Amino acid sequence: MTATLVTGIGELVTFDPAHPGPLGIVNDAAVLSVEGRVVWTGAASAAPRSDADEVIEVAGAAVIPGFVDSHTHLVFGGDRAGEFEARMAGRPYTAGGIRSTVAATRTATDQELRRRLARLVGELHSQGTTTFEVKSGYGLSVADEERLLRLAREVTDETTFLGAHVVPAEYADDPEAYVELVTGAMLDACAPHARWIDAFCESGAFTVEQSRRILTAGAARGLGVRLHAAQLGPGDGVALAVELDAASVDHCTYLSDDDVDLLAASRTVATLLPGVEFSTRHPYPSGRRLLDAGAAIALASDCNPGSSFTSSMPFCIALAVRDMGLTPGEALRAATLGGAAALRRDDVGHLRPGARADLAVLAAPSHIHLAYRPGVPLVARTLRASA
Repeated sequence: MTATLVTGIGELVTFDPAHPGPLGIVNDAAVLSVEGRVVWTGAASAAPRSDADEVIEVAGAAVIPGFVDSHTHLVFGGDRAGEFEARMAGRPYTAGGIRSTVAATRTATDQELRRRLARLVGELHSQGTTTFEVKSGYGLSVADEERLLRLAREVTDETTFLGAHVVPAEYADDPEAYVELVTGAMLDACAPHARWIDAFCESGAFTVEQSRRILTAGAARGLGVRLHAAQLGPGDGVALAVELDAASVDHCTYLSDDDVDLLAASRTVATLLPGVEFSTRHPYPSGRRLLDAGAAIALASDCNPGSSFTSSMPFCIALAVRDMGLTPGEALRAATLGGAAALRRDDVGHLRPGARADLAVLAAPSHIHLAYRPGVPLVARTLRASA
């Protein structure tokens, strides 16, 4: 068995109740892992150094759990920089731009998609993300949705079937026929490559009843449930997510008091995507409101070519602190433990014994610098468990 000791840590965030405070911080700390699993955290002076096959000295740097990005769309073709430029000049964001990415994705080869995917995964890793989810949704045909999930499965086990992203152009006059396709032949082809099913429950995409049919069909095939809702305006999507015990409901930009109460009384995580509000100029949802009500929240990048083309969880943390009412510690928790909860994982997002030894070493003395120094590449090294 291979044992690795990371030592010389100035500030270690563990989220372990065995250590002080809500973040489980240990100063002048070390982490020992065996075969990719954490077995011990504590003061560096007490570290079982003789047990280690490899010693990594970080010279006073802060170390945090690797980020868990629970919402991305990394497999796509084309570019929507022109759409972003127009939006910054005043054109409002709508769901319709997705179709342009669908057209570009359908014409891209597998190798072209793999190359883009590899670049984006490299960006995630270089910025401290060690666990991430990838959705389909830019194919919207049986063959293309299946291949997007097949490619996504090459880089992560957290894959989501999002055939219900928008209604493709060829079904514009018969959206019900497209729902039948999604819940029938498309689901049959995609379920073997997916862990989750998702739908975009929004004006311009899918109604609550259409979303319910799609999600329940996926659940019947053994897929976990996720949902995009309340991004472009208020609606009943959050209530649907809670009704179906969805692992997460994502966006949550426009929440009613009833929505907040429903989330607080459920185990459905409200996943906030601040990169979207940055890119679309929609109002930022209040993370403070959700936390104060007792709801669970996550932060994720929503990395996609249209509404949030960022792969940076540190950037999302900075936005959440600046514009969503979170403290730096709360934002870090949402980007790690919160993302793990949104994926219903208990082995990532923390550094308690038994967790995957996924660490981000910061070129900073404290986790606070993630928000304090926005835009600065503070992740000096990402350590991912191979086990």
